[in-house]
Amino acid sequence: METPVKAVPPVAPEAGALPGEAHAPFHTPDAEAPAGISRRGLLTYALSAPVLTVAAGFAAPRDAEAALPLTPPDTVDFFDLGDAVTLTSLPTMPLVRLSVGKNGRVAFELPRAESGQGISTALAMMIAEELDVPLNMVDVTLSDARPELLVNQLTGGSTTIRSFAGVLPLMAAQARARLLEAAARQWGLSASSLNTANGHVLASDGRKAAYATLTLAASLIPAPLNVAPKSAGQYRVVGKAAGRIDALDIVTGRKQFTLDIPVPNAKPTMVRRPPTILGTVVRVNNLGTVKAMPGVIGVCVLPRGGAIVPIPPGVAVMAETFGQAWDAVNALDVTWGAGTIDGESNASITAKLKASLPALGVPPVSIPLLGSVTIDAEFEMAPLSHAPLETDCAIVDVKRDASGNPVFCEIWAGMQTPIAAAQSVAIDLGLPPTAVKAHVITSGGSFGRRLFWDPVQQAAQVSKALGYPCKLMYHRADDMRHGRMRPPQYHRVRATTALGQVALFDHRIASPRLDGRHGFGDLVTAAVGAVPAVFQQTPGNLGVEEFLFKTMVSSPYNFGVSNKLLLPVPIIMNTASYRSVHIQPTRLCEEIMVDELAKALGKDPVAFRLEFLRSPRAIACLKAVAATGQWGKVMPKGFAQGIAVHQETRSYTACLVEIDARPAIAGTGPALVTKAVIAIDVGKPINLSGIDAQVQGALAESISIVLSSGLHVQNGLPLEGSYSQYHFSRNRHYPKDVKVIIMPPNGEAIGGLGEVGLSASSAAIANAYGRATGIKPRKFPLFFPVDFTPFPPGKLPTRLMLPLPA
Repeated sequence: METPVKAVPPVAPEAGALPGEAHAPFHTPDAEAPAGISRRGLLTYALSAPVLTVAAGFAAPRDAEAALPLTPPDTVDFFDLGDAVTLTSLPTMPLVRLSVGKNGRVAFELPRAESGQGISTALAMMIAEELDVPLNMVDVTLSDARPELLVNQLTGGSTTIRSFAGVLPLMAAQARARLLEAAARQWGLSASSLNTANGHVLASDGRKAAYATLTLAASLIPAPLNVAPKSAGQYRVVGKAAGRIDALDIVTGRKQFTLDIPVPNAKPTMVRRPPTILGTVVRVNNLGTVKAMPGVIGVCVLPRGGAIVPIPPGVAVMAETFGQAWDAVNALDVTWGAGTIDGESNASITAKLKASLPALGVPPVSIPLLGSVTIDAEFEMAPLSHAPLETDCAIVDVKRDASGNPVFCEIWAGMQTPIAAAQSVAIDLGLPPTAVKAHVITSGGSFGRRLFWDPVQQAAQVSKALGYPCKLMYHRADDMRHGRMRPPQYHRVRATTALGQVALFDHRIASPRLDGRHGFGDLVTAAVGAVPAVFQQTPGNLGVEEFLFKTMVSSPYNFGVSNKLLLPVPIIMNTASYRSVHIQPTRLCEEIMVDELAKALGKDPVAFRLEFLRSPRAIACLKAVAATGQWGKVMPKGFAQGIAVHQETRSYTACLVEIDARPAIAGTGPALVTKAVIAIDVGKPINLSGIDAQVQGALAESISIVLSSGLHVQNGLPLEGSYSQYHFSRNRHYPKDVKVIIMPPNGEAIGGLGEVGLSASSAAIANAYGRATGIKPRKFPLFFPVDFTPFPPGKLPTRLMLPLPA
């Protein structure tokens, strides 16, 4: 797989170039030019790529400033979720712990969750840069829940690096200054005459002192106030490629995830769940029989109630082994009560969503010759499973007094909101907040799933009832069917042009309510989202969801009078944020509309975008992928290119893909992405390797959710219960030819990364599919058969017993 990780080197701009533009690798295409471009013009375009000059015949006749300005301006242009998290985290940042130990190693307690996104490595690189230590001398551990941090322990929205970018380098620089001052006092020199390198303080006369010998003296020196972090020109670590600091532990099995934690006497536990979403337990009919099964320790009906969010319903079985728990769970005979969407299916839910959206009214008359065109489109999105490699799980130990009353609780789990989790469990158990200790464990994937603490709630109740530490694990079928999902959506869009300008863009979205009752990760903002507590579709949660929508969803184009309206519908399902939850489907629809507008006006899709893009950074990304990916080359029948551009969390990206749609045309399977070129501008790159990994991960996700992955809800329950049924892309679906262009630092602040890579790549795939097949993409995923036999609802799959080798 070709995956170069590099920043595009800056060059002197050519005539007509935008500030900050840079050249990208380009190979002269041996195909026809895009529509409206002569071969000679294309050659000029190639040689100047990604700067598209007027002489090439490719540049738009006017730039975006001449287009009708976006009205009203996007909220995120002035304030987005990352700004909100950064500002609210700032007051408690002085409480975050960074230290240099007596062994010379640097320790940083990160009050965020690491789930494979690489934030630990990126932050360690910032620290290594400022302290002049090797990266392998920085230890990043995940902080336990610390209520004193207030809202400064939420992981989500691609906000972690942005939140720490302004404070962590300063903290490390202050630590370095104290070490310099300690050495200066020891040697009778001025601190300004000393330097640091490789974990040592150096004097010009050749003396040096290891940090380990200076930490005690440095700890007695007040933090200086006049210290500034390094300038970009001094960087030796930041902006380079680095492997993950925990990679060796992961691949050698030394890394401990939740179920690896050796909590003494923790007992394996699994749960029998209802046959429909959020069904209730009426009674267990064979309790004595199940309790008598081999290895079974106890059976616990999970109680109703729960602070902030309800405790998920079910009947838990604790046993000596997970196999015994699994067998006992399937042996349970339970009478179930109704769930919240009994009898519903994808089709019926979609119909309700569609009916909830107000009509767009009578469309204006289209006169293409005068540049007046109106395009109406409606889009359907199936619900999605987060499908992390590690299913939901938790270990909880509730200590009881002689009377059986809880006195202390200890939690081990992957948690994006550990403060809210610990404090809500304290309420559930009737404990003071100080009697609950929560350890944040690295998780094997999350994508927003672990913003909620469902397994922690259940494990706490089981441990309280049965008297043992509870090691609770969701089966994969539980995870997909009863875990939280990205809700289905229905989009209605109208775009109207006048005299070649996009004058109106109206986008309306209906979705079952997105559960946002985690708030900013603390009990107070979570409680605000849960008011009033007797309703699932609370006014408080509606406010949280609308806030997230307004501070995350944006458009990169000057499309005149624009409207994006989210209408949550009170359909009660298990929902949670999913990587770019509202943004990806909204921008997917918009980028499809952009391609269709360009076609209706007889314009090349790249030229059309360049005409209306609002940001030079977005333009630079688009030009880079168009050049490197040889946009417009002739392709065989059934093949096509697709392109899209996106902005999110102060970052910009563009993607060009090539697709083989022959399997889709023949009806034998999903289309295949054969090539991808992605440009990403995060303002200030930290770890080039980490950026590349995140962008490629987003591409894999886009391939999945656009082409093949989704949940079929039928009779109130998703049919999918395993990776063999939920068609996430495999290695064979991932292109062998992938180029990631990391745009160089441009003086802008650090932007987000984890979610920004999804929208452009998913839209480029959809647009390529439309060009290859002639079919307008409207329902996602595009290939969505039920080609499997579902597991019986309300039961786990039968456990496969393999014979032991002789």
